Amino acid sequence: MGYTSGVDVFAAVADPVRRRIVALLGDGPLTAGALAAAFPDISRPAVSRHLRVLREAGLVAAETVGRERYYRADHGALREIDRWLATVRRQAWDQRLDALGTEVHRTRRERPAEPRTTDEEPTTRSAG
Repeated sequence: MGYTSGVDVFAAVADPVRRRIVALLGDGPLTAGALAAAFPDISRPAVSRHLRVLREAGLVAAETVGRERYYRADHGALREIDRWLATVRRQAWDQRLDALGTEVHRTRRERPAEPRTTDEEPTTRSAG
């Protein structure tokens, strides 16, 4: 699903640094230097390796403008993840609703029928 060079999309976003990079790129294209500045505890080569993994997974695209290389989020791959998550959510809800329907049916079958009440006012005895 959504990989171009053998890197699975979900393996790529399993890393918290890569998820943050994708989130940063969601605001617009950034250079590798700008991305590296957002991660002061990580070396620039490490950020570049993360970007390579994201590119190979199809989550990030790169474009060279002059001497700078700009990275941007690839929304097609992100939509693919979203479709997968929507399917999983729908299946989970379907299972829950099926289980609820089964429980309601079982409860109705096991519970004895209760007498129905009418809309009439209850009769009261007069004290006396």
